[in-house]
Amino acid sequence: MRRDRNRLASAVLACSALAAAAVPSAAYAAAPASLPQHRHRPPATATATATATETIRQIPLQGAVNVRDLGGYDTYTGGRVRQGLVYRSDALGKLTAADITTVSGLGLTKVVDFRIPMEVRYDGADRLPPGLAATSRPVSDLGLYGTLVTAISSGDPVQQEQMLGGGRAEAYMRDIYRTFVTNPENRAQFAATLREVADGNQGPLLFHCTSGKDRTGWTSYVLLRALAVPKETAERDYLASNTFRAAYDAQVRAGLKQSGRMQNPDLLIPLQEVRQDYLDAATAQLEADYGGFYGYLVNGLGLDLRTLSKLQDKLVR
Repeated sequence: MRRDRNRLASAVLACSALAAAAVPSAAYAAAPASLPQHRHRPPATATATATATETIRQIPLQGAVNVRDLGGYDTYTGGRVRQGLVYRSDALGKLTAADITTVSGLGLTKVVDFRIPMEVRYDGADRLPPGLAATSRPVSDLGLYGTLVTAISSGDPVQQEQMLGGGRAEAYMRDIYRTFVTNPENRAQFAATLREVADGNQGPLLFHCTSGKDRTGWTSYVLLRALAVPKETAERDYLASNTFRAAYDAQVRAGLKQSGRMQNPDLLIPLQEVRQDYLDAATAQLEADYGGFYGYLVNGLGLDLRTLSKLQDKLVR
């Protein structure tokens, strides 16, 4: 117990001292249902991708490309985040039978879906193992998904340029990231998820949005930082979505070009990628509103020291 209290104290000090940084990106760039699906790939077990000094553990699936175990990262307090307890992913509506078998092997007891209803209508509800149903916990996208559907469906390159070009897509993303901090409903959804993660009676949990990079990326970043994972490591986990999503996102752009729906599908790139400046927009807002990362945890998300201690006890060994 003394070791756990010392670890928590160190984590609190680390959170207070570190400059906040992180944020989600443009998962909502998934196009309507007629766009290309994920290419079929043989099922596999978890694979490890090395980035700098840490390893990112991807769960390869045929119907989702950004599924990962958040465990394995070292912390400032001399511990390591336990594997097999928290997973992050993109939408699970296109999982194959083989994928469902793989997901079943993770032993999940809860799946949290951050998508808004419009995204679920277009992309489909999650396909999950029997007995497991997603908990809907929508986080606002400031109307981005609807904007994309309108722009793509119009097939009008002038309108698409007016809506997404000239830095407008990037500005939209920065605004969305700021709402992860400023919007009380968004904060409540993130906080509820982190409390469930901390609950010692809660088994393995997975949270996701559409592309698994913005709302999911922010939640992952906040969780890792709360566990005293170094800021730079948490940032690399966030930015790794670009690696896992690159091939599929390029395929989507090629399909839009080929179908004639977009003359310049590269307008979507700022919405498909995660970027450091999106993360910086959220963390700058966090600093302005709460004075730092620890203030955001306690005052923004309402996570008391008992909850933060439970996170440490459960997830750090």
